[in-house]
Amino acid sequence: MTHNTTTSTRWTPYDSEVQYLMSTWGDGYFTVGDNGHVAVTTREATMDIRRVVDTLVERGVTFPILIRFQDVLHGRVVQLNEAFRDAITELSYENTYNGVYPIKVNQLHEVVEEVLDAGRPYGMGLECGSKAELIAALPHLERDDTLLICNGYKDQTSVDLILTGQLLGKNVIPVMEKYDEFLALMAASRQRHIDTQFGVRVRLTTAGAGKWADSGGDLSKFGISIPELVRLMDQLKEWDRMDAFKLLHFHLGSQISDIRSLKKAVKEITQVYVQLRDRGCPVEYLDVGGGLGVNYGASYASDDDGINYSLQEYANAVVQTIKEVCDMHNAPHPVIISESGRALTAHHSVLVVNTLGMYRKDEVEPDFAPQDDAHQVVLDLTETLSWITSETELDLAQLLEAFHDAAGKRQEADTLFGFGYLSLEEKALAERLYWSVCRRVNRMLHAMDEEEVLPPELEALDTHLVDQCLCDFSVFQSALDHWAIGQRFPIVPLQRLDEEPDRRAVLVDLTCDSDGKVSSYVSANDDRRFMDMHALRPNEPYYLGFFLMGAYQDIMGDTHNLFGRVSEAHVYADDQEEDGFYVEKIIPGTTVQDMLALVQYFPQDLHSRMNKIIRTKIDDGTIRPKRGFELLEQYKAVFNQHTYYTRHDP
Repeated sequence: MTHNTTTSTRWTPYDSEVQYLMSTWGDGYFTVGDNGHVAVTTREATMDIRRVVDTLVERGVTFPILIRFQDVLHGRVVQLNEAFRDAITELSYENTYNGVYPIKVNQLHEVVEEVLDAGRPYGMGLECGSKAELIAALPHLERDDTLLICNGYKDQTSVDLILTGQLLGKNVIPVMEKYDEFLALMAASRQRHIDTQFGVRVRLTTAGAGKWADSGGDLSKFGISIPELVRLMDQLKEWDRMDAFKLLHFHLGSQISDIRSLKKAVKEITQVYVQLRDRGCPVEYLDVGGGLGVNYGASYASDDDGINYSLQEYANAVVQTIKEVCDMHNAPHPVIISESGRALTAHHSVLVVNTLGMYRKDEVEPDFAPQDDAHQVVLDLTETLSWITSETELDLAQLLEAFHDAAGKRQEADTLFGFGYLSLEEKALAERLYWSVCRRVNRMLHAMDEEEVLPPELEALDTHLVDQCLCDFSVFQSALDHWAIGQRFPIVPLQRLDEEPDRRAVLVDLTCDSDGKVSSYVSANDDRRFMDMHALRPNEPYYLGFFLMGAYQDIMGDTHNLFGRVSEAHVYADDQEEDGFYVEKIIPGTTVQDMLALVQYFPQDLHSRMNKIIRTKIDDGTIRPKRGFELLEQYKAVFNQHTYYTRHDP
């Protein structure tokens, strides 16, 4: 165990940036200002996020609040397209790049529209993976050449909609995931007399790297195998419809952590492409799928939360690999398509939660002295505490001895209480003394300069002594990937970052579930089970920002305990405004009434049932009529409140 000591005489905002690894995941957007507040910077302006939150609170927005910084989203779209433009120019690639946004990553209408608006100069298109997404995407094909890639399994209704889009002259390309889909599409196109076009997702041998490695390779649930591809080609040749095969596609997963896996897969799919071209198949597009990663705070690709490449390196790798294989076989360079969603959307959303309280193990006061008639177990624990408090330096063996003494006496106190020989007050005092000893032992362990291999019981003190910080949110609604797959998200206090954190805490949510907590943090600490925070001050709000939340989280949220969607604000930078921003839209969070309706509880029925209960109590004299109807009105008023914690002034 390594014990770190602070050598700086004064904590600075830069120290906080280092502590929370902001340079690793912030991508230049997020920094700490001189006032100790987290700021977000775009080409338009720098915005103080704490000031944004205060503005929203003044306008009556309730916590938790999801803030979308739309300029960040716009900037990410431009960055991606410019990276491919630079790579194409630098490497003399003889075709173009055409990005498509997979709306499954975040289907919110304003997110999709912002991506399309930012990507319009670059011909940005869309990707859909379900019937509902197809319905949403089709009307956004304002230009006939705008690409719509249709992935996922397709029923007859989906096939008919796709053919309708093609009939209208739109550039809609369904991707065949299974050989049966290919047969169904061709049959429907013949029936409707439409010369359809399609693409094929190939199941490559190459697998991805990271949490979603099984999205590629032999274990993938999607894709046509090479033998099936050969059969498909033979069928097209027999029908004289080789012209229908327009696109070749593969996908390695949502977040590719290692650039070498990407290069290997691109090389493999390009080999397929050049051989198809050699056989007279006029494939025009090569779709490298999604997987452009986001660095959530890890430093190395060996950690699933990290990536070992930059955005520009990703673009260079794709363009260069395709070019090399094509040139080797004298094949024309295809139009390159990528389906980057996580890398576009993750940075633009910040979930802001309010802290409701910080809870520590109860300890005795520094000047504690036992009463003369105190039980012997209390006196013994007091003696142990006095010993380690009076000593400025103890070795590991002495600290272990002190801990064992205290643990033994606590166990003795529990036994005595169980047999009725210790009062409730004395048991409480024994527990406070025990935790005081543990705190002192742990503090002295952390003050040691050298590395020590600690006994398990001392190693566990960090976990036992950590504070619990209760926060106004639900992990299951707003950070589902953390609960489901252990995805870490950067979490940073939005204020007081010019002060050194003096608390180590675990964040727990409002749900009545033991999994409703954040169990791993992005931090410079070796031990990432805890978060560094500041002690809460009375009557002073302390807000935490959950960063990189824009991909998947707010669309995949679960309704555990019937906590609904959070309040949402769309913010734009504007250097002409006093604070450098303006709030374009506020979307209220889900109400209690809306959540209840999802599980078949309806206000009229619930009102009627509660009214019946109250009238019964009025009739039997338990409560007075006036009080009864006041209670009914109180009950009814809650239906229009938000589902999260509502703070009321005393």
